[in-house]
Amino acid sequence: MKNVLRAIHCLVFLCIVCSYAPAQKERSKIEILAPKDYKPPPFTASIELETMLKDAVNAAIDPANAKNFKAEEIAATLIDLRDPQNLKWANVAGEKPIYPASVVKMFYMAALERQLEDGKVALTPELSRGLKDMIVDSSNEATQYILDVLTDTSSGSELPPKEFDAWQFKRNRVNRWFSSMGYANSNINQKTFCEDAYGIEQQSRNYKGQNRNMITTNATARLLAEIVLRRMNTPERTATMMGLLKREPFLPSSDQDNQAVGFTGKALIDAKLTGAKLWSKAGWTSKARHDAAYIETPTGLKFVLVIYTENHANDRDAIPLIAGKILQRMKEMTK
Repeated sequence: MKNVLRAIHCLVFLCIVCSYAPAQKERSKIEILAPKDYKPPPFTASIELETMLKDAVNAAIDPANAKNFKAEEIAATLIDLRDPQNLKWANVAGEKPIYPASVVKMFYMAALERQLEDGKVALTPELSRGLKDMIVDSSNEATQYILDVLTDTSSGSELPPKEFDAWQFKRNRVNRWFSSMGYANSNINQKTFCEDAYGIEQQSRNYKGQNRNMITTNATARLLAEIVLRRMNTPERTATMMGLLKREPFLPSSDQDNQAVGFTGKALIDAKLTGAKLWSKAGWTSKARHDAAYIETPTGLKFVLVIYTENHANDRDAIPLIAGKILQRMKEMTK
């Protein structure tokens, strides 16, 4: 009898192992994975950049320039990319999680390009249209579609706890990817909406917003720097991402909230830096106004600047003011 029981136990164990191994193998076929040779970028804290950034942020909250800005309502991160082998950076409240608005779309773009590169998602004309509209036009509807593709989830009615847990695990796929690469203090698992979330989307937010998207300026700046430096993907896919992020601040526009002219781009316009190049992703809501920008100038400046502002969505001066101060000080560094 003991031998029979032992045989049954062994059989059960083998069944579990055999079922578990393929499941693990299948996971790797759908999970988002970093490039095989990926290593987190080594950033070095720079006192010079920190002083520069703090001075610029202080100028923005100075009562003479600002509209009742409080220090806790601005976070910023600056990365000098002139020497890819010696990346220097600084931040002001750079580890504070903040609702990123549409800046999160840059994270979804990077995740989608990884899945496309690994053959886990097939590129279709509709997917290309959605990706372009998500980044270039900042379409929320396109973002909803892209996140569904990335996570194999879809909006709908609320679910019972067990079913919801399975749904939420899939929805956290992008989070798992960024966590595996060392991105911290961020939550990247929610759709963006023009109005509000309903049904399972509100259930996913935990109804009172406890699980909303939250990203730090450090994480945002790091991602943009890694895209620029081709660390996140192949040169071809990097070119695609850079093409979607490319902005033309010197093309006429009457839209003050245009991503090219209404944020960091305004600093280039005000300084008449017509030879400068800008890549960016902005985000704004009724309470937030953010921008993540990469700038190159004819004099050789190459830097990422991410600025998040809260409770001043209609203040169109703070971000370009900070960016302008950084441009001037960075220019002085090269002399």
